[in-house]
Amino acid sequence: MAELILIVDDEAGVRELLGDALRIAGFETATAQDGMSALTAIRNKKPDLLIIDVNMPLMDGFELVERLRSVGDNTPALMLSARADRIDVTRGLTLGADDYVTKPFGLEELLLRVKAILRRSQISETSEAELRCGPIVIIESSHTVKFIEEIVDLSPTEFRLLQVLVENKNRVLSKSLLLDEVWGITFQSESTVADTYISYLRKKLHKDGFEGIKTVRGVGFVIQEPK
Repeated sequence: MAELILIVDDEAGVRELLGDALRIAGFETATAQDGMSALTAIRNKKPDLLIIDVNMPLMDGFELVERLRSVGDNTPALMLSARADRIDVTRGLTLGADDYVTKPFGLEELLLRVKAILRRSQISETSEAELRCGPIVIIESSHTVKFIEEIVDLSPTEFRLLQVLVENKNRVLSKSLLLDEVWGITFQSESTVADTYISYLRKKLHKDGFEGIKTVRGVGFVIQEPK
């Protein structure tokens, strides 16, 4: 069954362009012209992914994501904006968006990012494997992360990033590799999204003496097993 993607944008042309591209790629689509309409659409039929424009009347994209996350709705969200300011990108990701694309964008890049978000948000129902690094335990089958015995609440993107780091613990991973593995960005990119999400993981997991997520300047990141 095809995944349902809800496109939330006040520009009819953008809704039509994205709708056509996503349907050709095999997705089911629905549209909403503003945040309020999107909330109604989500109540009627829960989508697998939201593509949300930032600048909209009545309720902008930031407010829509914030309202959804405040009631426990963690539907993956990709934000679109004509504003490329780092403060806007950081705000969107901090509120709980999974990725942020600036306009104008290439449809091929957008589709890659959509597929990457959907891939990392799907919970494996067959794997019973556990990954460990010091006090961190990743239970892949239930998409659960524990720090010692305390459950840590991670977004799908945070979970996937931590999973890749722990699968390769004690090995330095380049930023380009992480962008490929986690975000599906297979081309040269100046994106700071990896740095932003590394900082989120540190805030949640660096405690009780554990500070295992390291930056190797000019190379990338590593999670180290405590000695």
